[in-house]
Amino acid sequence: MNSKLLFVCGIIFCLTPWASPPLALLAGLIFGAIAVHPYPAPSRKASKFLLQAAVVGLGFGMNLHEVIKAGKGGFVYTAISITFAMLLGTLLGKLLDVRPRSAFLISTGTAICGGSAIAAVGPITGATEDEMSVSLGTVFVLNSVALLTFPAIGLWLHLSQTQFGLWAALAIHDTSSVVGASAKYGAVALAVGTTVKLARALWIVPMSIGTAAVKGSKTRIQWPWFILFFCLATLLNSLMPAFSPAFGVLNHLGKIGLTVTLFLIGTGLNQKTLRRVGLRPLLQGLVLWIIVGTATLALILLNWIRV
Repeated sequence: MNSKLLFVCGIIFCLTPWASPPLALLAGLIFGAIAVHPYPAPSRKASKFLLQAAVVGLGFGMNLHEVIKAGKGGFVYTAISITFAMLLGTLLGKLLDVRPRSAFLISTGTAICGGSAIAAVGPITGATEDEMSVSLGTVFVLNSVALLTFPAIGLWLHLSQTQFGLWAALAIHDTSSVVGASAKYGAVALAVGTTVKLARALWIVPMSIGTAAVKGSKTRIQWPWFILFFCLATLLNSLMPAFSPAFGVLNHLGKIGLTVTLFLIGTGLNQKTLRRVGLRPLLQGLVLWIIVGTATLALILLNWIRV
């Protein structure tokens, strides 16, 4: 079948009631394995915009009080986990002889929010296109694994929706995969996961400023404005109940946008991406992710961290 037609069929599937975030990602991965992507560059740009718009749309289905409650606790937990992940990632990078800039970017992506953090910090460090590709490819592969495995692990361990949302937010790299996995687990998990993840994403700003100060870089810092719009959406949803039917439509569109985003992300993973990443960076990212994810899960099960 023609790759363009196959790609369009995948998009259409994501718009149907039968699609879900994990299924959309799986469909994208299958496409990436069997077909040549007809629109790689536009697809990457579209997935970035759609993700941000989807997160804002999801805000129209959340209560401001719950967002503030989860965000306050999440900000503290993320500060601790980010410090731990950066230190451990740097050590692993040296042990595995990964190029310093690639190791730093992989650690940053794991610690904060995957591709968004790498895209923000990469230009500040002077990373080459190859180093950016390796780092983005590493977190991209692990994100795909997380989205498909985390809900099953959560059910196996009988995690509550609140526990799962917190674990997903602290242990999965990209916002899209956190939201996708949480949405699969339940509405409460989605609310907690999205809010805590966005609190984690806010650390892009101090990380970028700190990196620029150390490197002496004058590169323009990318501010995550969509987080502000997400908070505004939750405020409107909480203070204007008369508009709830309209907000419900926007929330539904946000869920559809997320599903399409995950399909687009999946289509970008192919054998060429895996070859470009290489073994050592992937091993650094994998070991770092397993340690962070396992430690976070243990602390949640022990009730040492909670929202």
